[in-house]
Amino acid sequence: MVIGDPEAERSVPPTGFTARLTVFTAAAMAFLSVFALALSLATDRLADQWASELAQTSTIRISAPAEQAEAQVAAALRVLETTPGVASARALTDAEQRELLAPWFGPDLPVDRLPIPRLIEVVETSDGFDTTGLRARLQAEVPGAILDDHTRWREPLVDAASRLRLLGWIAIALIIGATGTMITLAAQSALAANAQVIRVMRLVGAEDGYIARAFVRRFTLRALAGALIGAILAGVAILTLPSADTTGGFLTGLGFRGIEWLWLLAIPVLIGVVAFFATRAAALRVLREQS
Repeated sequence: MVIGDPEAERSVPPTGFTARLTVFTAAAMAFLSVFALALSLATDRLADQWASELAQTSTIRISAPAEQAEAQVAAALRVLETTPGVASARALTDAEQRELLAPWFGPDLPVDRLPIPRLIEVVETSDGFDTTGLRARLQAEVPGAILDDHTRWREPLVDAASRLRLLGWIAIALIIGATGTMITLAAQSALAANAQVIRVMRLVGAEDGYIARAFVRRFTLRALAGALIGAILAGVAILTLPSADTTGGFLTGLGFRGIEWLWLLAIPVLIGVVAFFATRAAALRVLREQS
């Protein structure tokens, strides 16, 4: 497969339009596939993060006049201390609330002078608590308290991340399919351009399988080489992206982590396999038509 047969190699153009087209197509498609794969893996991590961070947390919002706010916060904390399934609960400070609102209102928001509801962060145990029962207790003992278990936020976010991940895998499948189509066209073009050489080889006893193997080998190695170049360039481009942090948002987490970098090797291999079967099918079909 690597060395090939020198006699059969004469039927395959070593350079030219088809050679450049195959290498460029494989490189471009591998580059795009790596980014689509990075998007899918980053979205998968994001969905897991959203599901884990929001699954066992809730928020109590207390809307009350300023002179009653502290008393109602204290009453809500007492209710939470005696609620089964609550691991911990604490009231957010003004600085923490200011940080939460900073993306919308800026860092200089005067939290202490505005009628902003007080927030209490509630962390559940693994068993969780009775949401309906806790709401009833809060309504009776802390009239200004509203419990939010994050369900209306968590499910749409996780669903959106799952759909985006599926879209990434569909994009990879389309890219690989387009790669096979382009390589098939390049192989057919090379076979048509060398029809006279192929007829001469047949006259001296060469069989179609012998001639097809030369095309399959040459185009598979070209596609593999181009895919390796594209994957390496994509890996370098991903390394230049900003690293994930708490303020950078989703796009700063785009990339690979740990063992995920091995996927860079899988993309060229996959494109090489696609090139092998696409070229083989195209070569055998064209050779049958020329016979």
